[in-house]
Amino acid sequence: MNAQQVHVRTGALTDAVLAEVPLPPLPEGAVRLQVESFSVTANNVTYAVVGDGFRYWDFFPAPEGLGIVPMWGHARVIESRHADIAVGERVYGYLPMASHLDVVPGRVSAGGFTDMAAHRQPMSPVYNSYTRLAADPEHDPAREAERMIFGPLFRTGFLIEYFLRGEGWFGAEQLVVTSASSKTAMGLASVARQSSPGIKRIGLTSKGNVGFVEASGLYDAVLAYDELDKLEVLRTVSVDFAGNADLLARIHRHFEDALAHSVLVGATHIEARSVFGKSEPLPGPRPQLFFAPDHAVAFFKAHGPEEGGRLVAAAWRAFLSAAEGTIAIERLPGLDAARTVFTSMVAGQIDPAKGIVIEP
Repeated sequence: MNAQQVHVRTGALTDAVLAEVPLPPLPEGAVRLQVESFSVTANNVTYAVVGDGFRYWDFFPAPEGLGIVPMWGHARVIESRHADIAVGERVYGYLPMASHLDVVPGRVSAGGFTDMAAHRQPMSPVYNSYTRLAADPEHDPAREAERMIFGPLFRTGFLIEYFLRGEGWFGAEQLVVTSASSKTAMGLASVARQSSPGIKRIGLTSKGNVGFVEASGLYDAVLAYDELDKLEVLRTVSVDFAGNADLLARIHRHFEDALAHSVLVGATHIEARSVFGKSEPLPGPRPQLFFAPDHAVAFFKAHGPEEGGRLVAAAWRAFLSAAEGTIAIERLPGLDAARTVFTSMVAGQIDPAKGIVIEP
């Protein structure tokens, strides 16, 4: 029996091929998953762009010079040599751009398990955890596509709001986010609207996306990037999803000392951060990188898995209601479609109003 995998050249992300590899005999204690569906979003492109620095290429090994991009999606157990995991069970979690994945379940509970495969242990436990759908408070069979498309990015937005609220929003009156059309930014705006209604939410986006962002109803105001100077200078927290060094510099110079805190989200911002380190210091606070997996570990340590899961699930359901109709879901069969969509997304050719689901 063979598996299909999409192999991406790590040094040239638009170079991707569909490969067949033999599936080895399943060892004792392991489980074989058949990938049912996953989404392809800008988040997956980020994983590939910084794959070496953040070890994203290490989750799912590939031949030298090639990598398998991680995805979030659903899978079904088709073979099990683990006493507590049954054939036919469905899970949600971190999957390869491939047809199959073998895992070694550990820390098994009614709600999920952790893949204890040796090569995955150096990476964040957030990425190694799989949710068993039969006992998952976030799972809605009718909204699986939305969960794959928005879910991981929503969680990052949830954690950003949780962090900022825990810091009293650094005394700010308003939140300014770049790339306001991104799914993570929309998640942050939704949670802030629910949990911090006193904070004004300002979305910055490209001219072409202003209408889309306004239609979401998640922001108090939406401006194109060239309208930044129109923003009132109040005590402000900025959250940068765009990764554009010039734009971030403009934000700092506009608000200067009124900028209470500056957050960089997504590892693509490491490059922008280094730019600032070599140039004239920016006014206001030094931008701080927000690495969501570390904050997720801290959040669930503080609240426990059950209460933490309940809090996330409640905010998720509210976000789903707010995001209703903001994207058109397109389902595509086969891994070759995944290859095509991913390389197009690397080239910036995918409409943000479209949500892509692949069914291998």
